[in-house]
Amino acid sequence: MSEQEKKSRELPRWAQIALLGVVGLVVVVGLVLAFRPSPVEVDLGTVDRATMRVTVEEDGRARLQDRYVVSAPVSGTLTRVQWRPGDQVEAGQELTRLRSQPSPLLDDRSQAQARTRLEAARAQLERARAMEEVAEAGLVDAREELRRQEVLMDQAGGSASAVERARAGLRAREAEHRSARFGVQVAEQEVENARLLLQRDGGGAEADVVPILSPVQGRVLRVMQESEAVVQPGAPLLEVGDVGNLELVVDLLSADAVRVRPGAVAEIERWGGDRVLAARVRTVEPSAFTRVSALGIEEQRVNVILDLTDDRQEWASLGDGYRVEARIVVWEEENTVVAPASAVFRHDGVWFAFRVEGGRAQRVSVEVGERSDVEAQILSGLEPGDRVILYPGDRVTDGDRVEER
Repeated sequence: MSEQEKKSRELPRWAQIALLGVVGLVVVVGLVLAFRPSPVEVDLGTVDRATMRVTVEEDGRARLQDRYVVSAPVSGTLTRVQWRPGDQVEAGQELTRLRSQPSPLLDDRSQAQARTRLEAARAQLERARAMEEVAEAGLVDAREELRRQEVLMDQAGGSASAVERARAGLRAREAEHRSARFGVQVAEQEVENARLLLQRDGGGAEADVVPILSPVQGRVLRVMQESEAVVQPGAPLLEVGDVGNLELVVDLLSADAVRVRPGAVAEIERWGGDRVLAARVRTVEPSAFTRVSALGIEEQRVNVILDLTDDRQEWASLGDGYRVEARIVVWEEENTVVAPASAVFRHDGVWFAFRVEGGRAQRVSVEVGERSDVEAQILSGLEPGDRVILYPGDRVTDGDRVEER
């Protein structure tokens, strides 16, 4: 090839310079793209306008509002109880009976002493009767003396003072006669008492039977004393209650209980039925108690009492002492701006969130109202429809490129 043809195939100088510039630019762009940080993968949520609820959840139990422990009114022998837990009883229906206890058996020495006391009592009775006869004779004499003095007074042979002395003597004899008669009655009672000590009462008379009645209509809950036995006054025998009159007891942390108000709505779950039961708070007890948690931490707990508002047929299988889970509403507002609770975080006392705009994370300060486990009320800083980063942590900073995981 001639020298002239080689020169005709070479590029012009300006074209070579332009080609080198393009190649350099491609290399630079490639290097930039190769070493540029990749977008951070994040989970995104959406700010929305909805009804928000703040609730407290805790385990509880069902219990009877009124339970009655039937006890022995007097000491006696209890007949065997035929009732079983779950049996239906009516108000005033006989549950069991108490028979009077028989007198204790006496040994030979006690029997001898009892016979001696009986003989002594009989002797005292005879003495009292003799004293009564003496007092009666004295009373007759006093009456005769008064009559004689009155006759003398009428015949002008007596005096008024003698009549008064005779009347006073009559009153004294009458008092002595009454005293002697009472002494006879006391002696007769002593004889009867000594005689009864030698007898042993079997306690089977119908007059000595005390019926034990049910105080209310309901069911037998427990039988504390089933077999026949001698019981003392106040000994518990049975427990009776109306299982259709249940209430729920939920013990909350005192910090949660202060937010609960009487009349608050509640939902009952995991009680064994298929549906969620409706309930309402009746009482928040004013006194707390200490309970040790499973981690060994002492907690101050408060009992909150709830009433079931659904029909009885909906929870007919619920019984005394059954476990339930209650969700009590402590705050609720409709048509409010809410964001996922995991999207807001606190820094230096200020609430922030990362809003995604144009593929980049933008940190914005927000004003948070009420918060629940899953949602937070947004008072300012975010609008419905904004996309926010969930659980940003330390891997996301302001201005970072992000992409949804």
